[in-house]
Amino acid sequence: MIHLDTNFLIQALVPNSAEASRLQKWLTSGEDVGISSISWSEFLCGPLASADKELAQVFFPAPEPFLALDAYQAAELFNATGRRSRSLADCQIAAVALRCDASLATSNMSDFTHFQSLGLTLA
Repeated sequence: MIHLDTNFLIQALVPNSAEASRLQKWLTSGEDVGISSISWSEFLCGPLASADKELAQVFFPAPEPFLALDAYQAAELFNATGRRSRSLADCQIAAVALRCDASLATSNMSDFTHFQSLGLTLA
């Protein structure tokens, strides 16, 4: 299982991008690919073309919800990684991926490398 970070999804919608190629490869090989409701809400904040929104909804009709259990995990990640300013959403995205035993695909590796020592796998 692979979860997409917001920036990965945005780049995957750009024809011929590295992210589009990786996503296509995963989908073609039958890999389960999902997205957390946190990443999904960031994506919907846009700006985005209606065609991109419609295409993304085809691939991700039911984003993984953010549960109370995830809130506890996100807080632990936030505190364990130095309470970095503006990192709470990343902690929430990582918490959902950890609960789902999913690797996380991101275009901003530095946003998530802090969580690798805490169990997160990057795709």
